[in-house]
Amino acid sequence: MTYLVTGALGAIGAWSVRSLLDRGERVVTYDLGGSDHRLRLALGEDQLAAVTRVEGDVTDLAQLEGVIEEHGIDAIIHLAALQVPFVRDDPVAGARVNVSGTVNVLEAARRHADRMRPLVYASSIAAIAEPGASHPSTLYGVFKLANEGTAERYFADYGVPSVGLRPHTVYGPGRDQGLTSAPTAAMVAAAEGRKYAIPFGGALQFQYAADAGEAFVRASEAEAAGASVHNIDGPVVTMDELIAVIERAAPDAAGLISAGHEPLPFPPSVDATSFIELVGGPVSRPIEEGVAEAIARFRP
Repeated sequence: MTYLVTGALGAIGAWSVRSLLDRGERVVTYDLGGSDHRLRLALGEDQLAAVTRVEGDVTDLAQLEGVIEEHGIDAIIHLAALQVPFVRDDPVAGARVNVSGTVNVLEAARRHADRMRPLVYASSIAAIAEPGASHPSTLYGVFKLANEGTAERYFADYGVPSVGLRPHTVYGPGRDQGLTSAPTAAMVAAAEGRKYAIPFGGALQFQYAADAGEAFVRASEAEAAGASVHNIDGPVVTMDELIAVIERAAPDAAGLISAGHEPLPFPPSVDATSFIELVGGPVSRPIEEGVAEAIARFRP
């Protein structure tokens, strides 16, 4: 199989590429120019050399189609998006990339449906409104919810199958931007012996970055019918519990990490039953294991 991974320079993108290469698949990455440090965290030198890298923009449908045709793409994992802070700072760019870009990917999949596996794309836990609210609490979440609706219409109107996955709180190597990157920043600080304050409290559902990448690949392999959306599994941990786990993995950092009190404005945990049924089992490792591995990798 030849996969196109959009947003491959991001944390989930880099680890999705790793999961694909581990299976012996061919990978074409499609991302705007920028640092490839996350890819280098996830891949060895031989794997980096095996990847075909295209500097591409999901807002350019003609370019996207050209890459699909040139490289004989059989499957797409669509992860390209601007994160919460960037959407807040520039809503127009956020809509162009997160909404129009996703429409372009769906349209490209429609035009090459004769050879494509179902499209797998990243939605987000931010697409779920808080109890009593009629809309998600951020523009980013509104845009992600729009993508879920668009994917549903693309199946109903054009027969394009898709699977949307909603990561919750991805952590570990490569997770260095976005609203929920603070727990990873705390792990980096602990590994380096620095103080760090996680700016929120409450509980979150955690997915180690490598496991999140694996989740997207398994969803593609499932070859699901229809246009489904699923929450990814993961342990639910409060910030106080997370700090205790960090301190067990880095005893020398005891007392350095703290957290706020106000929870983030989305559900602290979600039901991942449908995802587990789709891919044949859970993908997320226990929080103790993930934090220990992350801190070991973050040590100077």
